[in-house]
Amino acid sequence: MGGFGISDPDDFLFVNDIQLVKQHTSYASVTFDDDAVADFFDEQVDRGLMPAQFGRIWMHTHPSNSALPSPIDEATFARVFGRTDWAVMFILAQEGQTYARLRYRSGPAGEFRIRTTVDYSVPFESSRHPEWEDEYLANVLPAQQGFTGDFGDDSDLLEDEDWEDMDWIQWDNYMERISS
Repeated sequence: MGGFGISDPDDFLFVNDIQLVKQHTSYASVTFDDDAVADFFDEQVDRGLMPAQFGRIWMHTHPSNSALPSPIDEATFARVFGRTDWAVMFILAQEGQTYARLRYRSGPAGEFRIRTTVDYSVPFESSRHPEWEDEYLANVLPAQQGFTGDFGDDSDLLEDEDWEDMDWIQWDNYMERISS
């Protein structure tokens, strides 16, 4: 699942809230609903926040013990945040590992990893688990499973003799590779 970090107006790298938007998730992917993102941006502007406070820090989770970005993460970060003056990709893995990288385009553009910590010295409200669960249930939806494209007409169907000619050893090797 993923969301946007909402940061302090005096320190854009100090995240004091995380906001989920409607999204469809699977074990390895998340797709934000475009209308939900637009509504989120409108709501934050209406609250008086600057885009740098709510639209620059992409936070998401990984279901494994690795917080390193996947190729899909890298492509998403480049596509969605590549034209902003700066952005952060933050990943929290299931076992608690974190990864954060700041990318900026001003001056001599560059990027580097940054440390993450939880600052317990800053006052914060008590935990609101029921509200968090409501936000999660309202916004994090399962991804549509399976292929929804066009499989063609019946002329594309394999005949019984085609099944016998299939290279099942190659198929078994492929299935073994992707499941290990």
